[in-house]
Amino acid sequence: MSSNTNAAPADPIQLGNPDEFDTVVDNYDVVLVDFYADWCGPCQMMEPTIEALAADTDAAVLKVDVDQFQALAGQYEVQGIPTLLVFADGELAERMVGAQTGDTLSQAIAGYTA
Repeated sequence: MSSNTNAAPADPIQLGNPDEFDTVVDNYDVVLVDFYADWCGPCQMMEPTIEALAADTDAAVLKVDVDQFQALAGQYEVQGIPTLLVFADGELAERMVGAQTGDTLSQAIAGYTA
């Protein structure tokens, strides 16, 4: 299992173009991907939790706007939002659909960062 030395940023990464997705997933050991939309109430409610996870865990957090990146959302079979994916060592490890608590998400992340 290869590990890299990139420390996860303390702020969520906003996906700017589809090519960045694989780069971010490959650059960090653990990545929490938040598929969201600005009009989604549960997504907005989770925003402080998502920001806290970026600051408080060893995972990188990548925010993907499903309206802007419909092809990526389709590729990862995102049907409801928020959909949160945990990637570990570049591989999809967990999928959670709907609003999650900070505890649930940090435990999911901790399983791969320990």
